[in-house]
Amino acid sequence: MGNERYDLKVKSDTMSFRFTSIGPKGEIPKLVVYSKTPVKDLYNLGFGDEDINTGTIDDFVVTDNKDSQKVLATVAFTVYAFIDAYPNALIIARGSTKARTRLYQMGISNNLEGITTDFTVWGRKEGVWSFFEKNVQYDTFLITHKKNKRWKI
Repeated sequence: MGNERYDLKVKSDTMSFRFTSIGPKGEIPKLVVYSKTPVKDLYNLGFGDEDINTGTIDDFVVTDNKDSQKVLATVAFTVYAFIDAYPNALIIARGSTKARTRLYQMGISNNLEGITTDFTVWGRKEGVWSFFEKNVQYDTFLITHKKNKRWKI
């Protein structure tokens, strides 16, 4: 993914990333957080605006700062950094709304050739997991590095 991206601030555990979206609505702080799940080596990717009062993610707000491609490229870059720190990780991602899930799907589809150079991507449709294909509507996504032996199918 050779798209332009924002500079990141990374926490020492490489599970939290912060950056600032810059556009017509001003400077909007964003968070990307990888959270452990009960399944060993499975992490949830959370992303959204940072609530400045709580320091948590607001993944329902619509910022519309006219920089969605740059924001998605920045989020995608965190996957590389996270996988470098947690090479056995399997990452699960889903939008907080159907519209956001579609946005993530478009981002994956538009960059699939570059993504699949390093990663394996699956999508879930009607409860069934399969390798990600363009033009198939999924509700959830999984991604892992191709070198990861734990999650081979």
